[in-house]
Amino acid sequence: METKLLFMTSRVRFGQQKRYQDWFQRQYLSTPDSQSLRCDLIRYICGVVHPSNEVLSSDILPRWAIIGWLLTTCTSNVAASNAKLALFYDWLFFSPDKDSIMNIEPAILVMHHSMKPHPAITATLLDFMCRIIPNFYPPLEGHVRQGVFSSLNHIVEKRVLAHLAPLFDNPKLDKELRAMLREKFPEFCSSPSPPVEVKLEEPVSVEMDNHMSDKDEGCYDNAEAAFSDDEEDLSSRGKKREFRFHPIKETVVEEPVDITPYLDQLDESLRDKVLQLQKGSDTEAQCEVMQEIVDQVLEEDFDSEQLSVLASCLQELFKAHFRGEVLPEEITEESLEESVGKPLYLIFRNLCQMQEDNSSFSLLLDLLSELYQKQPKIGYHLLYYLRASKAAAGKMNLYESFAQATQLGDLHTCLMMDMKACQEDDVRLLCHLTPSIYTEFPDETLRSGELLNMIVAVIDSAQLQELVCHVMMGNLVMFRKDSVLNILIQSLDWETFEQYCAWQLFLAHNIPLETIIPILQHLKYKEHPEALSCLLLQLRREKPSEEMVKMVLSRPCHPDDQFTTSILRHWCMKHDELLAEHIKSLLIKNNSLPRKRQSLRSSSSKLAQLTLEQILEHLDNLRLNLTNTKQNFFSQTPILQALQHVQASCDEAHKMKFSDLFSLAEEYEDSSTKPPKSRRKAALSSPRSRKSATQPPNAEEESGSSSASEEEDTKPKPTKRKRKGSSAVGSDSD
Repeated sequence: METKLLFMTSRVRFGQQKRYQDWFQRQYLSTPDSQSLRCDLIRYICGVVHPSNEVLSSDILPRWAIIGWLLTTCTSNVAASNAKLALFYDWLFFSPDKDSIMNIEPAILVMHHSMKPHPAITATLLDFMCRIIPNFYPPLEGHVRQGVFSSLNHIVEKRVLAHLAPLFDNPKLDKELRAMLREKFPEFCSSPSPPVEVKLEEPVSVEMDNHMSDKDEGCYDNAEAAFSDDEEDLSSRGKKREFRFHPIKETVVEEPVDITPYLDQLDESLRDKVLQLQKGSDTEAQCEVMQEIVDQVLEEDFDSEQLSVLASCLQELFKAHFRGEVLPEEITEESLEESVGKPLYLIFRNLCQMQEDNSSFSLLLDLLSELYQKQPKIGYHLLYYLRASKAAAGKMNLYESFAQATQLGDLHTCLMMDMKACQEDDVRLLCHLTPSIYTEFPDETLRSGELLNMIVAVIDSAQLQELVCHVMMGNLVMFRKDSVLNILIQSLDWETFEQYCAWQLFLAHNIPLETIIPILQHLKYKEHPEALSCLLLQLRREKPSEEMVKMVLSRPCHPDDQFTTSILRHWCMKHDELLAEHIKSLLIKNNSLPRKRQSLRSSSSKLAQLTLEQILEHLDNLRLNLTNTKQNFFSQTPILQALQHVQASCDEAHKMKFSDLFSLAEEYEDSSTKPPKSRRKAALSSPRSRKSATQPPNAEEESGSSSASEEEDTKPKPTKRKRKGSSAVGSDSD
């Protein structure tokens, strides 16, 4: 985690941090327990991460942006208070002679830069700063006040902010807070003429307030670029589109390419070739020069310290390449081969032609790693080349070597971040890469739903249908039995269309439904209608197994939840005898097993504990639903025997609650106590007499099985059963 945090504060450009923050949050900050981690991260950033002047003057992601992002993703009040205390902790007893300005700088910059897009963040931090003085430790209130005052004074002296009045007297703050600030810090609120720029920018900030919300996870990874002094001239009409940062990137790339600062750091021969590359008018000429550059890099006397400078030059020269479309409009072998003929891809081609244990191979990987730090899109461009180029056939494992050579050093992390970048830039390319990514890296893609979520979040219905076809043709496997259940459970938090896409892709696979039936225990009828409807439509195509029936009956019984009743009714119509046997088995098991033993049996799945009352409630609902139909499900012998078995041992409360249900068993019990009539019924339903019987086939079978059972009931009861009950139950149990 520390490595990733240092990577963001030293390598990631301001405005390009969204995918890094998204990954960091998924990896470390997605659980309730991680709320308490935020204050530790803020303390670490304030106290340990002290960038050099070179980094501070560059476009590297500033510390205040990361801290602001951490604050806005904090949902727990306790964790939020601790995070604010962590931010101001160095202020409380600050001494300019002993302490560093770097410890107190992030707090004031977070408040300053949050005023326009998130005035609530600034307000809550200012309020906290005022209230912490008397409340942190009352006996030392004077020392704390002096520490905070010294911090503010030092901030102004060091020109972190030229004036504090625009912050403390800002009209966006409510009157009470401004009054409290004037009372606590009158020295910093006496600005006779606030800077004109604040008033001029107020309309812009109002517009930003309209389209950005505090609950947005990316609030410190997109529009903040407008805060830097050199970008104040961005027009307000472009602000709204900054949500995904694209307008800022476009504004930057439109500037003329200037590699002069880097040229002086290159050797003369390499400098000449880079200048030729810059002046090259056509792709073929640029490719020739690029090959010469690669050849020079691979020479034995090449200074590897120049790789970083060379990567900076290449990144600047090929900006248009990274901005343009990668995948051709019409996908053919010829168009794909033509698309990978760009100068930059010569590095990839040379890499594919080398042996992995070659020193030249490592050198080119180092060049790509340097280039990756400056232009993260290089990752998915490499994936595309390995997928599209004939020269790279069977070389997809090179990407793993590339991932390990990067600062990230991890295949899974690198792959997910590159696919995320691809998702944001080119959805067509994402869909094109998906089959090969799942095929070549199954351990990284099939273990969790991270990549699946990226895909279903951006595809449309046509692209979904294309992926379904890939699955059915055997070109793509997105689920496997050992992880599909966990992935579908993860998908319950996704958007509606994303969930429907995930279920469509799952149903395209040939995975038995019983593999994922335990998901029923996680589904709530109000919160998960997408999964319930997809599962219901699939269950209606299935022949019910005992495990399926058990899971369906395990759902809590609620008047508005019709899931269990609807699927049971459908199975009654299609598989009545099989369903009756399964229900009988479950009723007898749940009625016979002692509580402790039952708990032990279901300990392997704490969610899948089925109770007798649940079964009876669902059966009663089914009985009511079938009242006005011709369905005779509850006249089947297995159901009546099971009800009779339960009635004989349940308490009076349950007998009263389910009296209508048990009345069916009483009628059956009455008929079973008359042996002569039973024998006559058996004779009527014998095979010889069935030809002349007027009953329908189902009724004949039921009559035959019933009379056969009744004949068995005349046998003596087994001596090992001590509990009193009807002979039919004893016979059935045997």
